[in-house]
Amino acid sequence: MKQTDHNVHIRDADKRDIPRLLSMVRALAAHHGDNPQVNTKALERDAFGTPPWIHVLVAEVGDDIVGYASLCPLIQLQLGRRGIDMHHLYIEQDFRDMGIGRQLIECSKQKARDLSCSYMMVGTHPDNSDAQAVYLACGFEPRQGNGPRFGISLES
Repeated sequence: MKQTDHNVHIRDADKRDIPRLLSMVRALAAHHGDNPQVNTKALERDAFGTPPWIHVLVAEVGDDIVGYASLCPLIQLQLGRRGIDMHHLYIEQDFRDMGIGRQLIECSKQKARDLSCSYMMVGTHPDNSDAQAVYLACGFEPRQGNGPRFGISLES
């Protein structure tokens, strides 16, 4: 059953989410033909260590986590600019095309601003024209680099 946007809750992930996150990270890796090697210990270290290496947001519909975004820090040290890379954006198949990805993108942009980031980057698989269209619709602009890359300024 398709849910509407108002039934979606986006929040910071917590340690209780690790089993569900592992399942989705592995599903995304398999989708891209990668051999997923992440385990509970590595995910806990990276997302919940002190300090965390990455930030993870989850999308919930009811009590179910149906998607996530993982954010990795970037920096342009010579310019004094912090940035963030949306390393992963994943929505379960049954919940796609409902606006959840866009909500995760918008919440990721806010999380980046909260972390004093002035820009955000994201990359896609060259054949993923649907994701590329979504990033463009969300205000990202094409950037030079390996594979399709997109960036957006978070400065007001």
